[in-house]
Amino acid sequence: MYDNAEEIESLLLSDGHTLLSMADETRRRYLGDGIYLRVIVEFSNICNRRCAYCGISADNSALERYHLTAEEIMKSVAHIALCGIKTVVLQSGETDSLDEDWLAGIIKDIKRSFDMAVTLSVGEKSLSAYKKWKEAGADRYLLKIETTNPEIYTELHPSMSLDNRKKCLSNLKSLGYETGSGTLIGLPGQTPADIAADIDYFRKNDFEMIGTGPFIPHANTPLQKEEHGSLPMVLRAVAATRIVMRTVNMPATTAVGSLEKDYREEALKWGANVLMPNFTPLPYKKLYEIYPDKRCVNEPAGACAGCMEHMAAGTGRFIDWGRGNRIKA
Repeated sequence: MYDNAEEIESLLLSDGHTLLSMADETRRRYLGDGIYLRVIVEFSNICNRRCAYCGISADNSALERYHLTAEEIMKSVAHIALCGIKTVVLQSGETDSLDEDWLAGIIKDIKRSFDMAVTLSVGEKSLSAYKKWKEAGADRYLLKIETTNPEIYTELHPSMSLDNRKKCLSNLKSLGYETGSGTLIGLPGQTPADIAADIDYFRKNDFEMIGTGPFIPHANTPLQKEEHGSLPMVLRAVAATRIVMRTVNMPATTAVGSLEKDYREEALKWGANVLMPNFTPLPYKKLYEIYPDKRCVNEPAGACAGCMEHMAAGTGRFIDWGRGNRIKA
């Protein structure tokens, strides 16, 4: 059931109450009520890409750029470990200047010092780089595809290739990473059929993590005047992905929490099972502005960790302090 894009589109557009109920029941049956924490450390906002909506695009000359030192990253990771959290996500812009050996050394230091899963999110890299980081101890990799529609992808990502994006995801899977991807909802020209095709692509590749969030264009980009994605369609996409992929790990994304109000609890009700507190240190946190009005950018690193339990309780659930590896059903 739901083994093609047409069936997934029908599910996506089905009665909202039924969709919500099916997603919540699927999540409860296969994953229980635990919510995993994946902590983000945005170690650099330097990016060579020119994505037409993203605030850290290379074309945004108004943005102050930064790059954390290894010492600053390790201090953040130590803080994460002190809070009892078992996963760190090391994230940056996509740049050819990233020192592969430097990052491998940080991964090794984290694995030596802490009982923690390491997730990387640093973009499209060579197979050899992915292999080096896997051998250093990296466990997971997040590389969002954002859309599988070739025309939309090309329009949004100058000088980038959808085929290469897919090749990188395939390479990551082949190396044994828990591989994550994701989609943006509300992209200009996107249809429900496109969203269903994205979910079908995730299903076929059996990714371990899927991030689904609203398209929110930054003011210093070519798409600044476009409307942001519809929350109801974001929730429908989260629910449909949960029903189709059952045990996949899915965050209630920070972007969902950065609309006119914080809707992360809603995303949890529609099938999400992960929250992603931000431990990027001040003053750098506010400089990783991929979209405007990002939540909690002026709070000290880790301040939001305490509110995660309150958010979980608001949905009748609890924080699971384990690593949260995907269980295949």
